[in-house]
Formats: sequence, structure tokens, C-alpha cells
Amino acid sequence: MKVLGLVSKTHDTGLALLEDGRPLVILEEERFNREKHTKAFPAKSLKAAFVDGPYDFDDVDVIATPWRQKALVKTFFSIVTGRMPASLNLLRPAAHSTQESGIVNLWLRLQIQLRALFKRSKLPPIVEVGHHEAHASVFFVSPFEEATIVVMDGYGDECSTSVFHGKGTKIEPVKKLGFFDSLGMLYTCATNHLGFKTFEEGTVMALAACGKPTYVDAFRKVVTLNPDGTFNLNRDYISIDTHGLLKPFTPAFIEAFGPARQRHEPLEDHHRDLAYAVQVVTEEAVLNLVRSLEKDSPSRNLIITGGVALNCVANARVLRDTAFDRVWVPPCASDTGAPLGAALYHTHHTLGMPRTMELTHPFYGQSYTDDDIERALTGADLAFEKLDDETLFARVAEDLSASKIVGWFQGPYEIGPRALGNRSILADPRSLEIKDIINARIKYREPFRPFAPAVLLEDAHDYFEIEQADPFMTMAPRVKTDKLDVIPAAVHVDGTGRIQTVRREDNPRYHAVIKAFGERTGVPVLINTSFNRHEPVVASPSEAVSCYLRTEMDRLVLGNYYVAVRNPDAEKRAHAAFAKLHGKT
Repeated sequence: MKVLGLVSKTHDTGLALLEDGRPLVILEEERFNREKHTKAFPAKSLKAAFVDGPYDFDDVDVIATPWRQKALVKTFFSIVTGRMPASLNLLRPAAHSTQESGIVNLWLRLQIQLRALFKRSKLPPIVEVGHHEAHASVFFVSPFEEATIVVMDGYGDECSTSVFHGKGTKIEPVKKLGFFDSLGMLYTCATNHLGFKTFEEGTVMALAACGKPTYVDAFRKVVTLNPDGTFNLNRDYISIDTHGLLKPFTPAFIEAFGPARQRHEPLEDHHRDLAYAVQVVTEEAVLNLVRSLEKDSPSRNLIITGGVALNCVANARVLRDTAFDRVWVPPCASDTGAPLGAALYHTHHTLGMPRTMELTHPFYGQSYTDDDIERALTGADLAFEKLDDETLFARVAEDLSASKIVGWFQGPYEIGPRALGNRSILADPRSLEIKDIINARIKYREPFRPFAPAVLLEDAHDYFEIEQADPFMTMAPRVKTDKLDVIPAAVHVDGTGRIQTVRREDNPRYHAVIKAFGERTGVPVLINTSFNRHEPVVASPSEAVSCYLRTEMDRLVLGNYYVAVRNPDAEKRAHAAFAKLHGKT
């Protein structure tokens, strides 16, 4: 049974092709069209999988989409008609920039686009899966036979937060919170208010660690926590139910927390303090919900998913401060995982097919050949060596220990928004200076942004206050006191680190280079940040070469190909090509 999960019109479009519940390939359209969080129909992903790739579209038995169109339309128009005339603002495109208004024609659009792409009139059956059911269905590839599942995002078909109980091949709803009582939308609106773009919520999470509790008590008036674990947004402060993202905050909010910061304006203390308040109250709301579930949950296992699950600081608090023994967050918790979830729901919950796998690694993206790599390198006139594994790992470990910054490109790329060892930039965590160098010379981003420490699983407990594996960089536990000065570049200002535990079975090459660095330095930890610069994470060898040439990385490793010498002429060409493609430098 082959099921194709497909997101075709909302943000983060893409596909997941499953065979009997096992992912064959998971592709995100932004990796092909180079537009972050794209809403474009995933034609390039479909072409990569079925036209240029090894799979036959005729073998697809069912297409599953992670939206129930009728439910969404009913919810949307009941809100508009129930809150007129102010709610008419919700019909304006600027009011809902995180989604596409054309979702109301999702099924028809999808039929037309698939027929045009594959030049046929007959398509596989298309089934609709509830958006939160799709998110919750990552349960079927989790480590758990039974678990409580919490879904939190901007909004779904009918709600913004929901709870499910998963057991075997079924997930059953437990509770749903209001459509516009949305932590995800609140965080997004606060992100915009602080001068950052939608989908830059991670920047606000990082900024929060630099703030003080000046506004915390006042911000608690914006979110009301209820004894049953639910929460409500105070409409005296936030008007997303009538204005969406168009004008989300009321005059009362502006009076309490100040006017919106423009992107070009400097960050000041009151911006940092507001970010701090947003993060603290978000954590309190998440904890309030999870604690309400503890006493009635038949399982001590918890899954957190949906866009809010990218908040690794909140996740770490849930693990540390609640009664659940294990907390699992998938690598594709946001809508990048919606195609996978829709396909899993249909396979297991609807059809009742047995579960066949656990998602222990995220490497289901497209892979490239040595020929692809050599073409990219020779096309850029870069000198290279092809090294055997042992020599390569030793050479890279030596470079890293000498404070060289290495672009690391291996195998299929990761699913989800975070680089997890196959499309990563690696560096030495022992020097605090390296953090500033990467922010200034490589990533060209705010200096307060942290970097993730990747640590061998067998050594994680020696460096971090965590008792479980976290292979997907979803938790930010505290760094142990005696290790703060050992890996200072990997420690955020609040003493935490967004860790990634690395197991040999899941990624032997990544494990080997960290191990080689540990043997050389005594520290089995590396800084890992995504291989990109103001663009989606690189997918192909040519994109990796371009990013290398447009930044000041010291070394480039593509598979077993090693580059140590830069080419000034190639750098100029790479900058010009990127500027032409993206309209930026």
C-alpha cells in the first residue's frame, strides 16, 4: 500500500510517500524553489520523486491531505459571520499571511494541478485528514506503543490546540481548545510586533533569554490559564479573531507593552523584556495544559507536536517539570511534517495497518551521487581531494580543533526545519569567539542567536541535565555547571543548549567525526548550525558550493570530497548568481 501525503497550497508545501507505513521519501518544496515556507504547489517535489526519481505515480494507491476542507470553511465563515463587521478584515490577504486563502478550494485545485502535471484524467482517490489529526499521527512512528499527544500550532481545521490519546494503531481525541485561543498565533503576532518576520519565532525565543521579567505580570493578563488546563487569550489585548495578522494587538496592548518595532530599528531593553514575557507566559500555558493531563493519562509517555513544539525551551521544561517520564518531539513537528502525518493517519488509523517502524533519524530527503558532487565542484573551479573515510574524519577533526569552520554535506537531507548532521555547518564549541565569527561571517544574523551543541549520545549526560535521547534538537536543557567553560560557544546566555544527541546507528558518519574530534580534544561535542545563509537549508551539492563561496567557511566537505582552498573568481560568480536569483546579496 503506497500512500502519498501532500500539502499543496498552505505554507511549507511538500510530500511524503509511504509504503506500508514506512517513509520512502519526504520532500519539502522550499528545498527546490529556494523560497522559505513556500506556499507553491509542490510540482518540483513531485517531479523529483516521480519523474526524475525512482517512484511511479501509477503505483500510488491513495493521496492524503492534512486539511478537512469542509471543516475549515465552516469554521472560517462561522467566525467571519459571527463577528461582523470587524471580522470582515479576516477576508483580506494580509490578515492571514501564514496561510493561503485559496485553501477553501484545496481539493479542486489539487485535482487540476495533479492532472496537469502527470497528464492524466484519472487520479488515485484523495482523502482528507484533519490537520491536528495529521500532526498527532507522528505517534505512529514514535518510540511509544501508547502516549498522550499534545498538538499546538497557529490553527488547524477547527482548533489551535488539541489533545489525543494514542494506542497501537489508533489516535482518539481527548480535548480541543478554541480556534483563536492560539499560543501559536500569539507568538507569531508578538514576533511581528518585535520587528521580526512570520516564521522567525525562534529568534524571539533566543532574544527572550536576554530579557528581564519587567513585563511578565502584565503579560499574564493577555493569557488566562484555567484550572482544567485550557487557556484563553484576552480580547482586550489581542484581536486575531477579527483582524488576524492585519492588526492583531489592541490599543490596550500597545499602551501596556509599547508600539511595534520596525525591522530597521535597534533592539532595546524593552523589546528584550517583552520577548522574555512572551516566552515565560507561553511556557506557563504549555505546562498548565500538560499538568492537567498527568492525572488522567494512562501513559507516562508524551508527544508534543505542531508548530509550537519547535519551542525547545518550553519542551525542556515539560520534560523537567511534569510527571511524564518521556517526552518525544518529531523533527518535523511544524507543517513540514503534515504530509507525513496525513499519510500515517490513513495508513494506520483509517486502514488499521500494523505499525512497522520507529523514526530514529530524519534522513528521508533527496540524496545525490558522487557525479553530482564532482560536477558542482568542477563547475565552480574548486580544487578538491577525495579521501577515504578514516582520513576524512581525522582531517575534519583536525580542522575543527584548529577553529576552522566546516560545511558538512552528507547523504539524503534532513526532514524538518533543522539541520541534524547531513546539511550542517560544524565548529569547535570550546572557544566563545567562534560563535561571534559564525554569526558575523557565515550566517550574517543577530549576535544573540545561539548555536546547537551536537553530542555523542553516550556522553550527553556528562554535559547536559537531561536523562533521555534527543536526536532531533527539540529540547534545550541546562548545561552542567562544570561544563559551562568547557563548551562556552554552545551555551546560550541563560545557561541552556539546544542539544542534539547523536547515535552511531542513526548517522555513522556524523558520529564518527564528532568522535574523532572528541578523541583529539577530549570534548565529544560540536557546534551544529544549518548549512544556509538567508535561504532554505541547502539541498544539492551546487547549493552547498554556492553557500560556501558566499560565506567565509574555511572548509567544505561533500561526501568524501574535501575542499580547503577558496577561489576568489568563483566567489564573485556565486554572489552574482545568488543576487540574481533572490534579489539580495
